[in-house]
Amino acid sequence: MKKSIILFLFVLCTNLAAEEFDHTHQVFTKILSTHLKDLGPTSSINYKALKAQPEQLNEYLIKLSSVKRVHYKNWKKDQQLAFLINAYNAFTIKLILDHYPVDSIKDIGGLFSSPWKLRFFSLLEEKMHLDQIEHEIIRKEFKEPRIHFAVVCASIGCPKLQAKAYTATNLEKNLEEATKTFLKDSNRNRYLPDKNEFEISKIFKWYDEDFGSELDLKKFLNRHMDLNNPLKKLRTSSIDYTDYDWSLNEHKGK
Repeated sequence: MKKSIILFLFVLCTNLAAEEFDHTHQVFTKILSTHLKDLGPTSSINYKALKAQPEQLNEYLIKLSSVKRVHYKNWKKDQQLAFLINAYNAFTIKLILDHYPVDSIKDIGGLFSSPWKLRFFSLLEEKMHLDQIEHEIIRKEFKEPRIHFAVVCASIGCPKLQAKAYTATNLEKNLEEATKTFLKDSNRNRYLPDKNEFEISKIFKWYDEDFGSELDLKKFLNRHMDLNNPLKKLRTSSIDYTDYDWSLNEHKGK
């Protein structure tokens, strides 16, 4: 009986602690709404202004880092994924600010080190780098190809950073919106009907395994670009890749 009471109290405390985290991510949304400029298919950040007033971002990062793994495991899957997407994007901004001014995220790190391999933050009680969040947790555990249009690497060639944080409530809607917005940006993705050819971002080349077979990818493109091409046409279509712009997604001035 005593053991049962102790177990009950442990579970109760775990659930209460898990509920203390703000799953609306209001602080991050406020940061984005203040410092992000929406440019339609893309967006940019005023890093200079954010670096001068980093208090809210630092507060949010502390909250992310304070989450215990046992509490995270107790969350719903949508809460977990929203948390990880926001963490990736927020810590990417932090990485840029730590090295600002910089022309590209790829300028960060040394000759033999990648910015995505720098262990500069803690998450889920572990010292981590950005690749861990994306490749070792999100891609491995969630099997959701649309995350490639939600995690943003602070570059012009990246998908658009949304003006609102991801939450469990808006996750499906925002993933779909992010995917369609990116694929309908003709500067980075387009379909050439005369050639029956897709010219798409190298994201699809780098992470091709996440989109299945080549035909699966074409079906994915066909659906999210609203093309309605018949299957026969998709089978004979070709794929080429557009140039990727690693320039910083920076907005200067008002």
